[in-house]
Amino acid sequence: MGQKVHPKGFRLGYIEDWNAKWFGGKRFPVLLAEDLKIRKLIKEKTRYGEVSKVKIERAGDYVRMNIFTARPGIVIGKKGQDVENLRKNIEALISKKAFINIIEIKAPELEAQLVAGNVAFQLEKQIAYRRAMNRAIERTMRRGALGIKICVAGRLSGAEIARTEWLKEGRIPLQTMRADIDYGFKEAFTTYGRIGVKVWIFKKEIIKKESKKVIPDKKEETSNIKDDNEANATAKLSEGEKDVGSEKS
Repeated sequence: MGQKVHPKGFRLGYIEDWNAKWFGGKRFPVLLAEDLKIRKLIKEKTRYGEVSKVKIERAGDYVRMNIFTARPGIVIGKKGQDVENLRKNIEALISKKAFINIIEIKAPELEAQLVAGNVAFQLEKQIAYRRAMNRAIERTMRRGALGIKICVAGRLSGAEIARTEWLKEGRIPLQTMRADIDYGFKEAFTTYGRIGVKVWIFKKEIIKKESKKVIPDKKEETSNIKDDNEANATAKLSEGEKDVGSEKS
């Protein structure tokens, strides 16, 4: 049936962290709705900014948004005008003080969301889906990834019946929790309908260091006990010889 767990949700609390850091209590539904509105607005205003993810932090009536993008210049705009307008729109939407941090992504080839968006963009430009997938795989593996898998589904090449095609290179250990796997999804709007693009990228393995108790070997313990016993015996013998010599004198 293909029921799969989201790679990020599967690893939350172990090697992954939440994209929203706040505690709402009884106001949780209201704050969650605000987060959805904020993400939707940022997605609309930064359509060509190649935004990978948005992390939201709250403290009282203040909201801080960390926007991860591969094109910070497009998001910021000329003299910071675009990001300032975006901040004002968010404040008008949620009626709270907002702060925006723009964080540049150094390696966009290793971000699954950006890779999926790139493949979807090529499909919209009527480029062959296999060619687009092979290009993305080649760039990602050249950047140093340990594995990548791309899956496209829909009316590929204008076929009458929708189907699913996928390509894979390297390793994608989905059930290994220490594996840092990034996941992205994007839809391509073509003349024949929507084509879904899913991308999994295996970046590296994250191994947490744990303090291990050193258990001494039993053989070493017994050898140390024997050495101590022999040393005590020789010390007693030497003391006995000294006593005998003093009596003779």
